Amino acid sequence: QVQLVESGGGLVQPGGSLRLSCAASRFTLAYVNIGWFRQAPGKEREGVSCISSRDGSTYYVDSVKGRFTISRDNVKNTVYLQMNSLKPEDTAVYYCAAASRYKDYLMTCQNGGMDYWGKGTLVTVSS
Repeated sequence: QVQLVESGGGLVQPGGSLRLSCAASRFTLAYVNIGWFRQAPGKEREGVSCISSRDGSTYYVDSVKGRFTISRDNVKNTVYLQMNSLKPEDTAVYYCAAASRYKDYLMTCQNGGMDYWGKGTLVTVSS
């Protein structure tokens, strides 16, 4: 069974940093489009950042540009989201998700049309 397992969430003060990890089992992350999504209380889920399997192109939602960085370690079969300069509005459950490489990675990142989802990890930014 395909699995995506997130880790690295927690409580951090505004301005702090966290690195989220997403480990995959039973499939190879290098061959799929992969991304991070988040859902804050009372809000819709949004695509935060995605990376294309074809050429490594990346997408970031405007609110995290310059602060978050997505990366992929093909040897460890893990994708990361480095989050710096965190703000209270970044508080949310963060989900890792994967989609077929034949799907448009940008479209699936923006509309959430991914094929596999992790269970999420909670990030709380608060003083």
